[in-house]
Amino acid sequence: MRYVLIIAGGSGTRLWPLSRQGSPKQLLPLFEGRSLLQIAWDRAVRVVQPDHVLVCTGAPYASDVAAQLPNLLPENLLGEPEGRDSLNAVAWPAAQLVLRDPSAVMAVLSADHLISPENLFAKRLDEGFALAEADPSALVTFGVVPVTPHTGFGYLERGDDVPGFADAAHVLSFTEKPDIVTATEWVASGRYWWNSGMFVWQAATLLEQVRLLQPTTYQGVTELAEHPQRLGTIFPALTRISVDYAIMEPVSRGKGSAHVLAVALPIRWADVGSYSALYDALPHDRAGNAAVGEVYTLDAAGNLAFSQGPGALALIGVSGLAVVRTNDATLVVPLAQAQKVKRLAAQVEALN
Repeated sequence: MRYVLIIAGGSGTRLWPLSRQGSPKQLLPLFEGRSLLQIAWDRAVRVVQPDHVLVCTGAPYASDVAAQLPNLLPENLLGEPEGRDSLNAVAWPAAQLVLRDPSAVMAVLSADHLISPENLFAKRLDEGFALAEADPSALVTFGVVPVTPHTGFGYLERGDDVPGFADAAHVLSFTEKPDIVTATEWVASGRYWWNSGMFVWQAATLLEQVRLLQPTTYQGVTELAEHPQRLGTIFPALTRISVDYAIMEPVSRGKGSAHVLAVALPIRWADVGSYSALYDALPHDRAGNAAVGEVYTLDAAGNLAFSQGPGALALIGVSGLAVVRTNDATLVVPLAQAQKVKRLAAQVEALN
């Protein structure tokens, strides 16, 4: 059977002060009153039944997730006692699924992506499921077809096409964020896709790769699936590592017993991880301003203005700024320097 796992962890500190401990970005009503998590849920139930959708999130957010997703089964809500990176966020649910359904095929989607058109994504996700069902040794990922060189994403190097699947190819390598010269060459070559961080695999296949490549993690997650009452002691002891570093990259280099395939995604895709990305994702007025809440502008252009709570926010004669006001904090930063917000958030946390 087919399942979807939505990863909804992380505090999103690049969106401070909107997103912080207790109020992560995936739960914020940023898009016409709806959260990124709710949008991800709608994306998932296009391809599987609601009772086959799981959500892995931080334990402190579990009640908020349940409130936002009333059709999510309680047993499908997995709350991590603490963040241990993406390998554990996918391996623990995989171990649980194998106990329920040894033939489970699971897709892994993120709660902080915006994707359009949704119908095309659903078709390509269905193709990813079909690939994993036809080839039990496949770890399937999704490569976003780049429209411009970008230094903020990782890249997949495409190999030969997969016979019988018009939109799929073998993956030769994973590469971290390149410099602009390299990114320009790769995009021009047509042999590289952006690494979307979304996957499909047979749950048992993933666990076998974890057993071979990360045996301590395998022991921990399988023991946890059999003894869920020990969550508080087993999970925090798991090695903190990403699924890309631990599994996908080594398998693409011939380690383990699987191989990596990728399905092309010729879509508009945004990882909403900074104010510049949020600005791009929101609608703009004629002057290029993106506004949420009670916002007024005069001779202002190309700004992101976010007013949370009572009262108005007004911008006059400025451009290229993110101006964010919450009940207890105000942030002003050039959109071109939005990546620095994470460093500032760390300073604020250290002082409080």
